[in-house]
Amino acid sequence: MKIDASSELVFFVLLAKHANLSATARELDITPPAVTKRLALLELRLGVRLVNRTTRRVSLTSEGEIYLSHATRILAEIREMDDLVASNRAAPRGLLRVNATLGFGRTTVAPLMSEFAQRYPEVEIQLQLTDRPIDLVDQGFDLAIRFGALPDTRLSARRIMSNQRFLCAAPSYLRQHGEPQTLADLSKHRCIIHRQNDDAYGIWRFTRNRKTEVVKVHGALSSNDGDIVLGWALDGHGILIRSEWDLAKYLESGRLQLVLPGFTLPPADLFAYYPSRHNLSARVRTFIDFLVVKIGQS
Repeated sequence: MKIDASSELVFFVLLAKHANLSATARELDITPPAVTKRLALLELRLGVRLVNRTTRRVSLTSEGEIYLSHATRILAEIREMDDLVASNRAAPRGLLRVNATLGFGRTTVAPLMSEFAQRYPEVEIQLQLTDRPIDLVDQGFDLAIRFGALPDTRLSARRIMSNQRFLCAAPSYLRQHGEPQTLADLSKHRCIIHRQNDDAYGIWRFTRNRKTEVVKVHGALSSNDGDIVLGWALDGHGILIRSEWDLAKYLESGRLQLVLPGFTLPPADLFAYYPSRHNLSARVRTFIDFLVVKIGQS
């Protein structure tokens, strides 16, 4: 059985995905004995065992994990090469893998991807929503859509939208507890904490006249979900930091109002991040342009 290198990689990635010889055989439209033989030939050529076999499933050995990691990366690079060569096609095509934050991804990115899919039917879309940033390079994603800077030098970025952060509270809360006049007053107030990634709990940083001041705040309510903490602020539970993207309609309606507007918080600009090694494929470049038009200015 003569198998070319890329076919071997595809075969092993499928086997690792299904962890089952029969399921792999069905996807490849060959018999289970043919899968067993193909795996045996691959292991014979490499001189190592790649999987441990049971009657129902297969699991990767440490050598198999290494082979899978490199196979996934190489196949992604082959797809990227094909896309670059074919980038002069009129319409983008191929697999687009995108990571985004939970709330913003669900409410904004997902509907936009639906519109993008209708406009470019040859693009296959995978959208993964996570609370924390993921490793785009190791996990084979094309780009991530996230607020704020990511501390990864392997990534490049394009700003989709400028987005300032502000302190805010419901008028009902401020009527009952008073409006803080200084940053020091915040320590006497109920503050709603949005716990994000590994940020220090209850530490708020402000800038005024080029000087930075750090305030430790306290409150009875905290969550890692932005929609939840915003709802608590609307219910009058305390003072919250949110971005203008989230606040605009509530400030306009009067359901929330700004607190200490003379102090500046770190921005929450929206970026599209992508691996620096990538020469952007047509689908990725077109999707980022689409986001800029739909959400904001670059």
